Amino acid sequence: MADPVVRTASDVDAVAWDDLVSRSAESTFFHRFGWRRLLCGALRYDDRYLCASDGDRLVGILPLVGVRSRLFGRSLSSLPFCSYAGPLAEDGPHKQRVEGALIDAAVQLGVRLNVGHVELRGIRGWRPNAPRQTLYATFRAPLPGDLDSMKGIPQKRRNVVRKAVSLGLVASVSQEADRFFDLYAENARAHGTPALGRSFFHALLEAFESCSGVLFVADAAGRDLSAILNFYHRGEVLAYFAGEVSAARETNANDFKYWSLMRHAAARGCTRFDFGRSKAGTGSFQFKRLWGFEPTELQYEFPYLPSGRVPQNNPNNPKFRAAIETWKRLPRPLVDRLGPMLVGGLG
Repeated sequence: MADPVVRTASDVDAVAWDDLVSRSAESTFFHRFGWRRLLCGALRYDDRYLCASDGDRLVGILPLVGVRSRLFGRSLSSLPFCSYAGPLAEDGPHKQRVEGALIDAAVQLGVRLNVGHVELRGIRGWRPNAPRQTLYATFRAPLPGDLDSMKGIPQKRRNVVRKAVSLGLVASVSQEADRFFDLYAENARAHGTPALGRSFFHALLEAFESCSGVLFVADAAGRDLSAILNFYHRGEVLAYFAGEVSAARETNANDFKYWSLMRHAAARGCTRFDFGRSKAGTGSFQFKRLWGFEPTELQYEFPYLPSGRVPQNNPNNPKFRAAIETWKRLPRPLVDRLGPMLVGGLG
């Protein structure tokens, strides 16, 4: 194989791009080409998607966008609002070489654009000596067995789910973006973070109609309590964007929600479950462990970092505590309007 040629990706690469994603054992849902339109269209990030070719054959991809933030300056990321992406090369003896060429190209682009850093988010790292952040972990494992009888889930979770069932909670699956947004935005405000806009979720569910869905949990009276927007990729279901109202905690709706999603995913033919990422030491981190899932530390790598200081653009940063507490107290109509204007620089 000659040295791969790295260039800017375009719409004509979509089919070959997704074909490589479908064949690669290391690919994630966030490698799919449809995210390019979402991130660069709906959220207005700069399109910097890269691909590597060997002759006429696409052999590697790097979903990459430019981020412009008033708080944090300019950067290149793969990818904001996505747990993992990063360079992906087709399996074979040249895999590492192709990935290296893509990373080199991203670094060169970062130098040329004079950005503050280049960030690659991965389940594994690519360059052992690169600065990295290991704040987040992911939770992925085979789907538990005996889901209908609940014997495949930990006993304490089983008891909690049975209590939710006794309260008359009901799960359903649909593509209702507006219904989901109302729960998601309420949850985001409760955590003190700006929410992605309603239009983003319409675009997301439309772009991935055949491989996404929303599982809703309602009480016996039909009132929505909780929801999870999930993705399907290579036999794995990824529980991702979540929403709930405060009453969900009183009815064990969240445990019921994940049990219901596991059952739905198994019926759909999935064999693995991805609980999504959580920050170490948080309630969600512990919750996923209670379900019997063990954490895998994510590798957020910075191959280009002129300052040498890994950015701390996350809610754990003490600088943001006052803003988080203020955001929690603002009325929903206001945060729904302001959130989409601010959220792009926080991904």
